[in-house]
Amino acid sequence: MPFIDVIQHENAEGRLKEIYDDLIKTRGKLAEVHKIQSLNPETIVAHMDLYMKIMYGKSPLKRYQREMIGVVVSANNHCAYCIKHHAEAVLFYWKDETKVKQLSTDFTQLDLDEKDALLCQLAKQLTQKPNFEGKAAFMEKLKSIGLSDRAILDATLVTAYFNFVNRMVLGLGVNLEADGGTGYKYD
Repeated sequence: MPFIDVIQHENAEGRLKEIYDDLIKTRGKLAEVHKIQSLNPETIVAHMDLYMKIMYGKSPLKRYQREMIGVVVSANNHCAYCIKHHAEAVLFYWKDETKVKQLSTDFTQLDLDEKDALLCQLAKQLTQKPNFEGKAAFMEKLKSIGLSDRAILDATLVTAYFNFVNRMVLGLGVNLEADGGTGYKYD
């Protein structure tokens, strides 16, 4: 149960109702992570704008890689809500439940290609200790395997975004939706 008041869709009025209705239309349904911001509706709009640009905008990173990073960050923060939501998204791309489950527990045990493994490692390192030792050398390694500066920026933005959302979800007690957090549009 959330630690603060939340305005449900059926009780929403004015601008909040417009925002909720738009989310249902564009995303397929209304998530608890959006409703937790209901007392300050414009933050939902800003949040979704940032989310859509980082997760769906033009990027050298593939969609599954961005979702994969989100799962790694959320696993490191023990955010079951975001793990569930974004593991579902990875599953949409990977079509392998066992592999997705392993991603959410210990990605190092997966047979990922070098780029994906290093993207996961970057997400873990930036989540656990943002100023980790050897960062300059690690960034050079990312570049040496063909990741552009833009790809590294985008991976860092995804990592930062999920750390932000994990803290909101965990800090305010956001619970998983009654349907288990499924049924969203992933592409």
